[in-house]
Amino acid sequence: MCKLDKSFTRLVLVSLAVFSAQLTYAQSTQGSQFPGIGRNATPAEVIAWDIDVRPDFKGLPKGSGSVAQGQVIWESKCASCHGVFGESNEIFTPIAGGTTADDIKTGKVASLADRKQPQRTTLMKVPTVSTLWDYIYRAMPWNAPRSLTPDDTYALVAFILSLGEIVPDDFVLSNSNIAEVQKKMPNRNGMTRNHGFWSVNGKPDVNGSACMNNCVKFVQIGSSLPDFARNAHGNIAEQNRLYGPYRGSDSTKPPLAKLPGSAGEGLAHASDTHSQNLKGPAALFKSENCSACHAPNAKLVGPSITDIAAKYQGQGGAQEKLMAKVKNGGSGVWGAIPMPPQPQLSDEDRKTLVVWMLSGGK
Repeated sequence: MCKLDKSFTRLVLVSLAVFSAQLTYAQSTQGSQFPGIGRNATPAEVIAWDIDVRPDFKGLPKGSGSVAQGQVIWESKCASCHGVFGESNEIFTPIAGGTTADDIKTGKVASLADRKQPQRTTLMKVPTVSTLWDYIYRAMPWNAPRSLTPDDTYALVAFILSLGEIVPDDFVLSNSNIAEVQKKMPNRNGMTRNHGFWSVNGKPDVNGSACMNNCVKFVQIGSSLPDFARNAHGNIAEQNRLYGPYRGSDSTKPPLAKLPGSAGEGLAHASDTHSQNLKGPAALFKSENCSACHAPNAKLVGPSITDIAAKYQGQGGAQEKLMAKVKNGGSGVWGAIPMPPQPQLSDEDRKTLVVWMLSGGK
C-alpha cells in the first residue's frame, strides 16, 4: 500500500510540473513584443536540432558499433560514392590513405608536407574523431541525410578508422572508448588548438587581426578551371544536393562573367521552379532520390537517363531486366561503382521509373 501511495504521489507531482511548464510557456508567448506572431521552440524541437558533437565529446549520444557492422552499412550506403575501401577519387576525395603507424604515434601526418603525396585524404587532415562522427550523423548518406542511427554512425566511424589502421578489424567503437581513440588520430597534433574550436573559453579564431587592417576595396578573382578539367565529370551544377544557397555553375558552359550577386544569380531557390512543378515519373524519380546518381544528360555517380535509353533501345526484355536490377542492385555494366538495391519501391513504381527512363525521360 505504501508503494502504491508513493507512485501515485510521484505521478501527481509530475503532472503538476508539466501543467506548470505549459502555463508558463503560454504566458511568456502572450506577453511578447509581437503578440500572436511566432512562439518559443518546444524542448522536443530543440532536441531534434541540437545534435552537434564537440571535440570534448559533449553532445555525443550513447551507443556503439563494430567494424564488421560498419562494413555492411558502408557497402550498401557509402561505397557507391567513396569506393569499397574509401579509396575512390571518382566522385569525392578519398577517405583513407596517406597515414602511417608513425603518424598515429606522433599525431602529425608527415605526408601532408610531402609534395609527392598525390591526394590529401580525410584521415590525413581531420584532427578529431568527433568531426567524423558529427558530419556522418548529420549529413550522410548523400541522398538521405539524417537517416543514420547513432549506432549506425558508431559502426561507420569504426570502419573508417579500421581502413586507416587506427583501430583493429574486430574493434567496437562506443561513447565509452571514443576518447581513447582520439589519442590515436593521425593528425590530432597537426592543427592549432588556441581558438574557440577546442575551448569555448578561448578566443574565437574568427577575430583575426591580420586581415582586418588596410583591406583592399576590390579583389579580382584571376583563377578558373582549365578547359580540360571543367567538364570532366559532367555538369557540376546537377551534382549538388538541394541544400545551401548556391547550386553551382554549369560546368558544361563557359565560366560566369560575374559571380552571383545581389540580383540572385546562382541562388538555389531561383532554379527550383522547374523541380517544384515536376509531375508523374519525373516527380517519382526525384522523390526516390534517383537524381542523386542519375542526371538527364550527364554522367554523375551512374549513367545518364539518355545513355540508359540509348543502350537498351530495341532490346527485348530490357524492361524486366532493369526492373530486377533496380530492386536488387548491381554493378559492372556502367563501371565498378555499384548501384544499391531499392527494395522499398513497389512493383508499380519500379515499372513506372524504368519505362520512363527507357523512353529517355520523355
